[in-house]
Amino acid sequence: MFEPHDDAETCLVPALSILRSWKQTSCHPIDQEVIVMAGKPVLYYYNARGKMESIRWLLAAAGEEFEEKFMKTREDLEKLRNDGVLMFQQAPMVEIDGMKLVQSRAILNYIANKHHLYGKDIKERALIDMYAEGVADLNEMIIIYPFGPPEGKDASLAQIKDKAKTRYFPAFEKVLKSHGQDYLVGNRLSKVDILLVELLYNVEEIDPTIITSFPLLQALKTRISSLPTVKKFLQPGSQRKPPVSEESVAEGKRIFF
Repeated sequence: MFEPHDDAETCLVPALSILRSWKQTSCHPIDQEVIVMAGKPVLYYYNARGKMESIRWLLAAAGEEFEEKFMKTREDLEKLRNDGVLMFQQAPMVEIDGMKLVQSRAILNYIANKHHLYGKDIKERALIDMYAEGVADLNEMIIIYPFGPPEGKDASLAQIKDKAKTRYFPAFEKVLKSHGQDYLVGNRLSKVDILLVELLYNVEEIDPTIITSFPLLQALKTRISSLPTVKKFLQPGSQRKPPVSEESVAEGKRIFF
């Protein structure tokens, strides 16, 4: 996996046990995939779905156990900001492999790369990213819907249903139909399969009839849900968060708004 520099004369190699099996000591360019593990990832957010839920899904699907530290007050958020761990003053934040990562898409991409859920080449990664952006578009509407003004909620909900039925679900159904494979990209599991299935569950909670018009999406949902790691995550008592409630909306507003 690691190729030594031919012109390297001297170097310092960390005394990690994983390196003791190397036949020769060598230096490596900074862009090589040398990851220093530092225990379980720690997720910093409040005790609700929001923008952290996709990260929970992906970690769980990858089989990587994680811990959570919940913000309960505005002061908890301000403390993280004052401590300088939120680069852009925003959550979610994930402490993983010695890093403090913010921006949910960056976090998802790191997890996908780490667990080989990001395609085999740049073309597959481009497709995965494109599809994932479509998933995020609709999922973002679902995330912010409960926080909107009461007078606009009916219209927002109708828009979510319409976009699911006429724009996003047909597009993903077409992809699966076009190649006849089990997964969206490269006939292998990737982050976008996980994120899409999370979205399918979210839409199903809003209107369970929508997915019935899309048999290939139904099959994908069943297939992904049957994976041992995902099946475990879907069980009661897991770190998956329940649907949004008035209480969780009120808590989110107290912390972030």
